[in-house]
Amino acid sequence: MTPSANPPAGIAGDPAGEVESEAPETSPAALLAPLEAPAQAAATPARKRPRPGERRIQILETLATMLQEPGADRITTAALAARLDVSEAALYRHFASKAQMFEGLIEFIEQSVFTLVNQVLEREPSPDAQIQRILMVLLQFGEKNPGMTRVMVGDALVFENERLQARMNQFFDRIESQLRQSLRVRAEAAGAATPTVDANAQASALASFAIGRLQRFARSGFRKSPTEHLDVALRLFVG
Repeated sequence: MTPSANPPAGIAGDPAGEVESEAPETSPAALLAPLEAPAQAAATPARKRPRPGERRIQILETLATMLQEPGADRITTAALAARLDVSEAALYRHFASKAQMFEGLIEFIEQSVFTLVNQVLEREPSPDAQIQRILMVLLQFGEKNPGMTRVMVGDALVFENERLQARMNQFFDRIESQLRQSLRVRAEAAGAATPTVDANAQASALASFAIGRLQRFARSGFRKSPTEHLDVALRLFVG
């Protein structure tokens, strides 16, 4: 399965293309292929039965798309099934529960973002560049995947299983941990007297800044871009 040149708004093909211009042709977004619009699907002469695995992908894509629509405070399996024009029983043939569907989205977020973060670490020897690009990768992913952003900040998980929010908390803990490592190297190179303490405080502030940007984006109805004036904001933190 390969990424499309025109992925749907719900799931972007290259979440940080502007940051990583040398990204490989096969990106983590290949995990979820784009879903054709209903009008286009209706125009198809013959409706083909999805192959094994394709329906799971289609369910996740549709859920991500619905999450970015107005009034998506709580998406029911009935509404999801109706959008897909299948029965709720058909959904449960592919996922044991709605929580499992959200876990599929979280797995996509984790693989997409951390694959790009690893690329940054491989290509950028400078800790300053690492810090800035890690934050850019995270915020650009959210900007290009609005539905996923609602999962990342927990708005879409309010009525769901608590383990889903715990997993997203672990995701941001990993981001903060990686920032901490780069910040410690930076502090040591600058001759700081307490590089570990400094790095811990700065990493916490940067992670909170990124989460706040994503929350503002989601709660503004996706009008307030998380990357707005990002270069200026990062200079305040990183210099």
